[in-house]
Formats: sequence, C-alpha cells, structure tokens
Amino acid sequence: MESGMKRIQCELVDITTLDVDAIVNAANSSLLGGGGVDGAIHRAAGRGLVDECRTIGGCPTGEARITSGHNLLARYVIHTVGPIWSGGDRKEAELLAACYASCFQLLQDCQLQTIAFPAISTGVYGFPKKQAASIAVRETIKVLSANDSISLVLFAAFEAETTQIYRRLIADEAGG
Repeated sequence: MESGMKRIQCELVDITTLDVDAIVNAANSSLLGGGGVDGAIHRAAGRGLVDECRTIGGCPTGEARITSGHNLLARYVIHTVGPIWSGGDRKEAELLAACYASCFQLLQDCQLQTIAFPAISTGVYGFPKKQAASIAVRETIKVLSANDSISLVLFAAFEAETTQIYRRLIADEAGG
C-alpha cells in the first residue's frame, strides 16, 4: 500500500488553479452553479461551463457527470452531487461513497490519470469533515489498489483544518 499512498496527497490550494486532468465540482443537482466550490469553479471556468451543463439535464445525488474544463487549467470538470447531512440516518455515508466511486468511474472511462477533489458535502451541505474525509480516503485507496493507471489523487482543501484532517488520515493509512 505504501506506493499507492504516494499517489494520494492533500494540499491547501484553490482547486480552480490546478493543472490536472480533472477537478471535481461539489455541485448541486442542477449543475448550473451555486455557492462555495461550485460557484468558484463556474466563475473560473467561464460561461461555457454553464452552457455545457445546461445540456446535461442535472445529476442525482451520489452520481457524477463530466464536462470540459473550459477556461480552467484542468481539462475536465467532473460534477458530483453530494448528500445533504441530515444526522446520518438517510444513507448520507453511502451516498458520499457513491460520489467518489462515480467520479473514479468517469476518470477511468475517459482514461484520465490525475484528479483533484474538494471536500465534497462538507460546506453548506453540513457533512462532518472527519467522517467525509475518512470516506474519501477509503474510497480512494480502494480504487488505487485496483488501478495503476491513476497517477495522482489530490484532495484540494480550502482551509487548514481540512488539510490537517486529510493529511492525518493519509499518513495513518501509509503507516498501517
């Protein structure tokens, strides 16, 4: 697992500035933009992104859709709709895991090698950060252990607390 862990990183960085094959947008179900990461990605990508998203027809929670990166350095944007936290009794953990699985499936289907994720559902959707990070790292390790073609999974944290949570989880997995 040690070599797989080198393919997982976390940085305190603006996801819209990354030069990777795909960045993940923590989108709402309309895919037409919103607040937080979603709004930042739409603003940085430019008008073409919302125009392309209009042709998709939305996305259900737990699934993902892919578009061009438009004005971003990233070649693609993978939009996924995370669950809104309601206390944990409405399959939020399973739906969040499905978001990661759907994103990784699109990455593989499109033969892409590098991806950056925000902390899906932890902003206005209220998912507890540590639990969300644990799901993200677990799902990533599962995919990387079965797929050598993915060279980098970067968790792009918006603030220091999230960065520390992810780095701790990644280090624990590398040591275990």
